[in-house]
Amino acid sequence: MQAELTNAQARRIALAAQGFADPRPTNATMRHVQRVIDRVQVVQIDSVNVVARSHYLPFYSRLGAYDTALLDRARDGTGPRSRAPRRLVESWAHVASLIPPETWPFLGFRMAGAADDSWSHQVARDHPGVLERVRGVVRDQGPLTARQVDALVEPGDVRNRDQWGWNWSLVKHCLEHLFWAGEIVSSGRNSQFERRYCDPAFVLPPEVLARAPGQPHAPDVAESGVALMRRAVSAHGIGTAADLRDYFRLRQSMAGPALAELVRLGEVEQVVVRGWDQPAYLDAAARRPRAVAARALLSPFDSLVWERSRTERIFSFRYRIEIYVPEAQRVFGYYVLPFLWGEHLVGRVDVKADRLAGRLLVRRLHLEPDAPAGAREALGEELGQLAGWLGLDRVDFT
Repeated sequence: MQAELTNAQARRIALAAQGFADPRPTNATMRHVQRVIDRVQVVQIDSVNVVARSHYLPFYSRLGAYDTALLDRARDGTGPRSRAPRRLVESWAHVASLIPPETWPFLGFRMAGAADDSWSHQVARDHPGVLERVRGVVRDQGPLTARQVDALVEPGDVRNRDQWGWNWSLVKHCLEHLFWAGEIVSSGRNSQFERRYCDPAFVLPPEVLARAPGQPHAPDVAESGVALMRRAVSAHGIGTAADLRDYFRLRQSMAGPALAELVRLGEVEQVVVRGWDQPAYLDAAARRPRAVAARALLSPFDSLVWERSRTERIFSFRYRIEIYVPEAQRVFGYYVLPFLWGEHLVGRVDVKADRLAGRLLVRRLHLEPDAPAGAREALGEELGQLAGWLGLDRVDFT
């Protein structure tokens, strides 16, 4: 017979898997940053900088006021020319993401798909000479930003404004094709958030390079599926097949057999969660806390709330990002952070860091109808701590 859990038990398992069952450290070190990496496995990257760059916020939510230089070092090494292996590298995982280097080879199936994508295939087909020059420049002179490669390969190239509105040059298209295909990687980012492109050998350790796409020991699709689903299960603690598949954006044809294999190996148990209309899959090693006493503001791109239907199912909290919604149609605001208190999402705030004025602007604040007494005060305290971490003097409610 399948084990049966309540939704509250599932919620606590999910929070523990994502690192919210532990108290925040008094003084966060690289060891604490690594613990978050090991738990979440994937950290989404986004250029939106309304509060802070999105990849910094999940670590703040779990660690409190940590030094972001720790995360920079995990991603960039000790400097722009550092050849030391990274704790995090960029890849297309959930979307554009930071992942542990050892995960990178298991995304080889996605890198192989670069040849089939319409715009990527067009670059390789129509501009093989430029593509080869870009590849050579990055290999011999990287790490380099797209602007630096542009100047070395195609000075004066006219930018095509018809592609996605990004105003990318031909060289930038070539770089993105090679990055997607795994032929080049990122050694980190500069202060303008530009990737520094480099040869994979510059940042990946030999044991990872030995499993790179095209190498004799590269994992096949089946092995990759199991490895990625294993990471997804660990990061979820518990979830439906659709929840787990979404973590690395896997197709059903890849995720289904992988999940079945993990069940066969005894690493995952199929269970019933009361109120869920789909079977649930429980990490056999998941923590099962009796209570969670978290307090955190979450990035819109936090992996705890990526899968919106899961968020609604577990937390009874309907959440949609409204950045791309016309202002007059927004319900809660432009850049809305859900507020986790205890083991529930009890509110949300639309915030903006006004760095010139030294203030954190709270443009809208909303508490859920069932938010318990004290939620507003707890949220106010958390906003004050967030402002302090950002180096802002005060919180202004506008």
